Amino acid sequence: MMKNLIAELQWRGLVHDIMPGTEDQLLKEMTTTYIGFDPTSDSLHIGSLVPIILLVHLKNFDHKPIALVGGATGMIGDPSGKSDERNLLDEATLEKNVAGIKAVLSRFLDFNSTEANAPILVNNYDWMKDFSFINFARDVGKRITVNYMMAKDSVKKRLSVEGEGMSFTEFTYQLIQGYDFYHLHKEHNCLLQMGGSDQWGNITTGTELVRRINGDGAKAYAMTCPLITKADGSKFGKSEGGNIWLTSDKTSVYKFYQFWLNTTDVDAEKYIKIFTFLDEKSINQLIEEHKNAPHLRVLQRKLAEEVTLFVHSQEDLEKAIKASTILFGNATSDDLKQLDETTFLEVFDGVPQAEISANELSEGLNIVSVLNEKTGFFKSNGEARRALAANSIAVNKTKVAEDFMLSTDDLINDRFVLLQSGKKNYFVIKVK
Repeated sequence: MMKNLIAELQWRGLVHDIMPGTEDQLLKEMTTTYIGFDPTSDSLHIGSLVPIILLVHLKNFDHKPIALVGGATGMIGDPSGKSDERNLLDEATLEKNVAGIKAVLSRFLDFNSTEANAPILVNNYDWMKDFSFINFARDVGKRITVNYMMAKDSVKKRLSVEGEGMSFTEFTYQLIQGYDFYHLHKEHNCLLQMGGSDQWGNITTGTELVRRINGDGAKAYAMTCPLITKADGSKFGKSEGGNIWLTSDKTSVYKFYQFWLNTTDVDAEKYIKIFTFLDEKSINQLIEEHKNAPHLRVLQRKLAEEVTLFVHSQEDLEKAIKASTILFGNATSDDLKQLDETTFLEVFDGVPQAEISANELSEGLNIVSVLNEKTGFFKSNGEARRALAANSIAVNKTKVAEDFMLSTDDLINDRFVLLQSGKKNYFVIKVK
């Protein structure tokens, strides 16, 4: 008997729809299972974290995961959950996107493993590129009726609203995805497809196609997980600046960490089950601890740490935590100088700024002049002097006196100086 994966996913809130027999199949033997990823970008955002985590759970429970990148289906665009047809991507863009997604997935799953349940990475373009339209219409289209396809929610919703309707291209999407399941069933003995709840129609078309081509006795199963939302019903995975990505070139590790740190209490209690691999007992203890002292934000901190560590690295996590303490903790000048430019600007986003030329700074500037004339941080020299006399002015987190001279030696990343008055008043100098 295998460990019960479905029971694990259920207490985590990761089961939405499940085909009868799926749990029995997963308990009986190592089961090859696939999840598809749509190559609409050259990276993946946190909306893709759930399918990635499902693949990792499959591997951890001794099943064999297949990650499919939709090089072929990406040329068409999945109509599920969409009110308008997507713009078609050219081949060069699609190729770049597929390569980017493969690189992201390879951080979570070892596709070079030699274990019996080693993960597999595939691209459906490899088996669809030489499939002629006539052969597809005869071998695949003949198996599924238009009545069956029209009954799918993804089709009915598009046809029931005003607009341009649905093109034949998009209408065929479920057949192509269904053929993927058949192909993986034939080539890899793949018996289960997982995906988001909006994919139920496409996935069940695949199970139907497997049975109709291979006979009623052919085994094929389906399971979907809920689409993740926030407690207020709004879409999960976006901040004011747009999507939160899984690669640091698109979303810095600091910003990624902050996203999880800033979740509400209700969402944190839900997300820590979904997005971490902590066991049920540990999670329940954290929830109880949080309820007893919510101001300590124990849940949010643990959630942010676990997800950042999973997606990035221990070193990245430590840097993000250090950056997060700079505004409110006992950070030093050395801590500041370790921040890269992007992270520095994100930490001090919204803080007032002024520019000073590098020539002026190379000769040295008296701190009183800097605080008043050069930046306007203080309204007068007298006000600046009083603050200095009260020992409330810091340059790059180090307290300074009236005789302090600001120079190029004080630059962070050769570009910035951080001024601070008291505990919470910050000012950034940009050197040009």
